Amino acid sequence: MTAYELGSKTTVRGACPHDCPDTCAMVIDVVDGRVTGVRGDAEHPYTRGGLCAKVNDYEKHAYHPDRLLYPMRRTGPKGSGEFTRISWDEAIAEICTRFTDIRETFGGEAILPLSYLGNMGILNGLNVMDPFMHRLGASVCERAFCTSCRSAAFVMTNGPSFIDPESLAHSKLIILWGHNMVSSNLHLWPFVREAQRKGAKVVVIDPYRTRTAARADWHIKIRPGTDGALALAMMHVIINEGLTDDEYIANHTEGFSELKGRVASFDPERVEGITGVPAEDIRVLAREFATAQPSAIRVGVAIENHPQGGQAFRAIFSLPALVGSWRHPGGGIVEISLYAFPVRWEFLSQTDWIAPGTRVVPALQVGRALTGELGLDPPIKALMVCNANPVITVPEQNKVLAGLAREDLFTVVSEQFMTDTARYADILLPATTSLEHVDLMFSWGHLYVTMNNRAIPPIGEALPNIDLFRRLAAGMGFDDPWFSLTDDQVLQQSLDWDAPQLAGITLDRLKQEGWVKLTYPDADSFAPYADGGFATATGRVALQMSGDDFVLPVFRQGYTELQGNTRIDPLPDYLDEPAVPGYPLRMVTPKAHSFLNSQYSNMTRQGRSEGDQHVQIHPAAAQQRQISDGQKVVVFNEHGTFEAVAKVSDAVFSDAVIAPYGYWVSNVGPTTAAVTPDDQTDIGRGAIYSHVAVEVRPA
Repeated sequence: MTAYELGSKTTVRGACPHDCPDTCAMVIDVVDGRVTGVRGDAEHPYTRGGLCAKVNDYEKHAYHPDRLLYPMRRTGPKGSGEFTRISWDEAIAEICTRFTDIRETFGGEAILPLSYLGNMGILNGLNVMDPFMHRLGASVCERAFCTSCRSAAFVMTNGPSFIDPESLAHSKLIILWGHNMVSSNLHLWPFVREAQRKGAKVVVIDPYRTRTAARADWHIKIRPGTDGALALAMMHVIINEGLTDDEYIANHTEGFSELKGRVASFDPERVEGITGVPAEDIRVLAREFATAQPSAIRVGVAIENHPQGGQAFRAIFSLPALVGSWRHPGGGIVEISLYAFPVRWEFLSQTDWIAPGTRVVPALQVGRALTGELGLDPPIKALMVCNANPVITVPEQNKVLAGLAREDLFTVVSEQFMTDTARYADILLPATTSLEHVDLMFSWGHLYVTMNNRAIPPIGEALPNIDLFRRLAAGMGFDDPWFSLTDDQVLQQSLDWDAPQLAGITLDRLKQEGWVKLTYPDADSFAPYADGGFATATGRVALQMSGDDFVLPVFRQGYTELQGNTRIDPLPDYLDEPAVPGYPLRMVTPKAHSFLNSQYSNMTRQGRSEGDQHVQIHPAAAQQRQISDGQKVVVFNEHGTFEAVAKVSDAVFSDAVIAPYGYWVSNVGPTTAAVTPDDQTDIGRGAIYSHVAVEVRPA
């Protein structure tokens, strides 16, 4: 443990563990064995001494009086939250006995793991359940909650490519497309502001005026789900007005002539009718993106949460190559920087243990899986949840709750708090916070690898996730060497330490220094695709491609089989969407400013900051429905209903309602997931969180 002794005070270098692109370096103050405060590392060039509104009092999260600190067995009805304390030995024995019985009676696939990024660490995060579950022979869970659609579209177009996000400081035009940076990527904002101070224009494309849009130079208010049409119209203008970089297109792209034919029908006048963006604004945006070099686009998750999210992304991801943005530092696409890290995902998931033909269950359809509507054979008889709260984050909330209430379903949940999902557990296990365990963090938003040193011992009997699965493996009699590896041994094998981007970086160095930037050229000069060389099969940007839809292995426990054979249109496109009778509004569910998905919704300060569950609605739509500002309303469709407080504002697109998600059912009743369908995106089988057809009425 890296520590600096200052009398009775110890300072420990840690890392924020959450599903956020910033992966902040934290400084943790410990006095007499108790954490007294956390702060951002002022020496870190990206964190710069600040933490966001979610975690800047993280010690209160760890010491919260409602923390789960001991293993427990359910004693009351499912969902009642009634439990009694048991020992770890009892908990492990009961879980292993039930898993063994289920496997022998129904087969291993009757057991379903469900996890995501409640923790993003290499040891305790996304993959921590995979080896145990693969060894058990459980079903594979396809975890396409977010980024699956976006990443599949990006890899199809540009391959697993990346730029240094810090290079945005050199951009001349920055488009923040469906991305509320101030709320969900705060530490990149200073680099955008630096560019802005030097004369760059910052454009936000979003259906409502976000905190980021309020600070931008230009907010383009777009109809939800029509981003692909806007991108194709920009291409139309760029091509027709001769603003293309012909040399870059000829040498570093493929499919340009076919793309040119596709965009011919997307003239600005037609697209104005689709998007609500004035035709002249489309022309100005396209011209400025083409001529203000370097120009860059930072995309957000929101674009993918639509039926045509994948095609929209393919169109957006094609834009920089048409105008040569990739030539310059600060030009191109900021998608995810995860591709820069040499993580050995197959090792972390132990993919060799997956039996050929193992079935895949989409996490987004777990409600239907548990209620039997998917017709699974064998049916799901056991569910284990870790790093996730599916009652809040999975669509069709009513079906999820009905499935969890099954008396014949054995449910195990590893958690820090009594979440809505934890209330339905048969065995509830206490998990550590990042203050109580060691971990190593990659980042999907910058190029620093960060060590999380343990600041204090586990509180109560809380256990790191990786230790939990070591105990379960022992209880099942699994004697494979993997389950005997120490934390350091796992970390030493989880990254390719001989890779050039880790030159000079060692685990010991990270423990001492806390963080180190990957060994790439400085952001001031780093333009990795100035001369092409994209990480695609041809080394070129695929403006046109041929292939089937897929979900990247990292989102399906490392599994590559049973992807289906859904063909993708070779060219990006936008198709007019029919209206949904009876439900004329489109609900967008952005991340709340003070919550991280469903995390921190139970914390007093963050809850007070976010306020009541609410929806923003345009004045015209509100007047038509006799809704006034501050009034309680019901949002509904054929899937369910939820209640919220109306905020009437012209900041919202006229036929959209904005409903931030993350609230807990146990606090507010049904939430946005109650009306969200389990439909999937056109690429990457992602979720439709931000294109939900609804109606709103006074409560």
